[in-house]
This record gives sequence, structure tokens and C-alpha cells, in this order.
Amino acid sequence: MSTTESIPANLTRIIADAIEKAGGWMGFDTFMALALYAPGWGYYANGSAKFGQMPQGLVGEAGVEGAGSDFVTAPEISPLFGQALARQVAQVLEATGTDELWEFGAGTGALALQLLDALGDRVRSYTIVDLSDSLKARQRERLAGHAGKVQWASSLPAQMRGVVVGNEVLDAMPVQLLARVAGGWHERGVALAQGQLVWADKPSTLRPPVDIDGEHDYLTEIHAQGEAFVRTLADHLEAGAAFLLDYGFPESEYYHVQRSGGTVMCHRAHRADADPLSDVGLKDITAHVNFTGVAVAAQDAGLDVLGYTNQAHFLMNCGLVEAMQSQPLQARVAAQKLLMEHEMGELFKVVALGRGVDVPLLGFARGDRTHRL
Repeated sequence: MSTTESIPANLTRIIADAIEKAGGWMGFDTFMALALYAPGWGYYANGSAKFGQMPQGLVGEAGVEGAGSDFVTAPEISPLFGQALARQVAQVLEATGTDELWEFGAGTGALALQLLDALGDRVRSYTIVDLSDSLKARQRERLAGHAGKVQWASSLPAQMRGVVVGNEVLDAMPVQLLARVAGGWHERGVALAQGQLVWADKPSTLRPPVDIDGEHDYLTEIHAQGEAFVRTLADHLEAGAAFLLDYGFPESEYYHVQRSGGTVMCHRAHRADADPLSDVGLKDITAHVNFTGVAVAAQDAGLDVLGYTNQAHFLMNCGLVEAMQSQPLQARVAAQKLLMEHEMGELFKVVALGRGVDVPLLGFARGDRTHRL
């Protein structure tokens, strides 16, 4: 049996042991943390391929066969993504007189390379915080040309001055599930039945941050860990800005009365499914981001909300369209995926949080939606 084939069985055993020790039930946030990050077996802790343009066996336009990836992120779609973001980063570095960058969840290192190449001497230090040892190895290989600037850390320094970047980081932070069933609210978790992982609800005093009209059954998420992450950033960021890019909605859309099935989704081989209890460790588990919750947590912790918009507006404000003009056709087509509404342009949002930044930010010059949070 190969290592990949053994992942679900071994990880299920770890989760089952944890459920038994917890008295027969665990919250979905605990399950999600184990499924993604359990040492050696969790999705981001094992050596399976994750990031890339194509799944195993498919051949792309350039004649290259897919390496078995599960999903693709913006930096792998086009290097123009990082180059556009670099223009925004440079503005904040200049405004705050700083020269340090931090990136959370750096994936293959593609975005780090794009930022470092574009920013050059404006960056003295680039620190990556990543939980995956296998991805750290890929990052070290990819960033070898910038070895003098790049380091990896498992915790943040007491004080940070500069820019923080997190692309598709918040969506991978564990969430709690709340289910309204027959008019009563429950926390949905995971239990065991004949050795299999199954859903199990228990009554809860937890509630969504807004009232959900009606009595129909309703499933949604709350984001305690993601909001705690933002508060931690606020505790450490002395001067500068954090740019968080991810898919999600403001609160009024996130908890819409008709969004009754929640947003938890799994990704494997560039296909999506809504069953996180199957094939654990072999697929990513995500939830959309409640950007209002992120903004409120930041403000409560003393940060300013510097801007909020969709990815298309942000990248266009940062010069992506102009940069596309000098590219060959295939590169322009790829970059358009970052902007088009039915691709990444609308679903993905960008929020900027900061302290001590007194200039209007380039990325939000047109199309700012902060008033909608």
C-alpha cells in the first residue's frame, strides 16, 4: 500500500481516537484542524501534490502533463498577480519607511518569488510562516535565489513593522458549524458509528453573528480561529499593513437567509465536493471568509480597515491591465482569469488592515467597498 493510499486510514484512526477521548463527539473545527494539519497525515502535513494547474493525467496547452494537483491559486495562474500586488506593497513600505515582508501560507513559494523579484532592494527581509514541512521544502527550492533574504518562522516576533500578505489563508482556518434544525440551533460535529466518521449535532448556545429569518433548516459557519488570527496580527503589527486575499462575502451576504447550506467545500484533483468526512487527508477543506467578521475583529484590536474590494478592482488599480498589454496572448488569457467575474474577479476579495498608514492605498482607489462591510 502506497503512502498516499494509507493516508485516509491512518488519519481516520487518529481522528477516531481523538473522538473517543473527547467523549464520543468533536466539534467540526477540531475535526478540520486534524484533517488538514495532523502531523504526518493531515492534508497540509503529508507529501501529496496540492498546488498546480492540472490534475494527474491531463495535458495542458503547453503539452505538460498535470502532476496530480488539487487546485490552483492566483500566483500559479499568472506571475502578473504578484507583480501587481508588489506595487501595493511598495507603496506601504515607502509610506511607513519599512523594508520587511511576512507571508502566511506561502504554498509553492510562487507569490514570494514574484514579490521578491518585483520589489528587489526595497525588501531586506522576507519571513514565511507555514505549517507544512513538505511545502517549506518546495519554497526553499524555489526561493534559493533569494536565500539571503528569506527565512521561515513558526511564531511571530514581538513587534512587526512592514507588510503582511496572506493569499488564500483564512479559508483554510478551522470553522465551527452551526445548524438550525426544526427551529433549534445546534453545533454540528463529528462522531463515530461502526467505525465510520458521521455527522452529529448537539444543542448549543452559539449563534451566527446576525439573526437568520425564518424557521427553515439552516447550516452555516462561525470563524473564531480566523478572527483570533487577525487579533494576533494586531498584537504584533506596530506599523504597516496586512493584505488578506480570499474568497468570501460581507456579513449581509454570508448569512443571507437563502444561503442555507453553508460554505464548507472540499477540493481534490480540481474537483469540488461537500463531503469533508470522506477521503480525509487527501483533499483540502475550506470555508468562505466572513470579511465583516475579519474587519470587526481588526478594529476591536486596534487596527484600521484601510480598504476592501473585489480582486478584479484591486488588481486593476495596481496596474494589472496595463501590464497585460506587453504579454503574449497565452499570458494575457491566463491573467484575465484573475479579473473575470465568473472566474476569480468577483468571488475573491481583498481586505487591507493596518496601523500607521496615512496614505490612500493604491489598490482601493476605485471600487472600494468598505462601506458594505
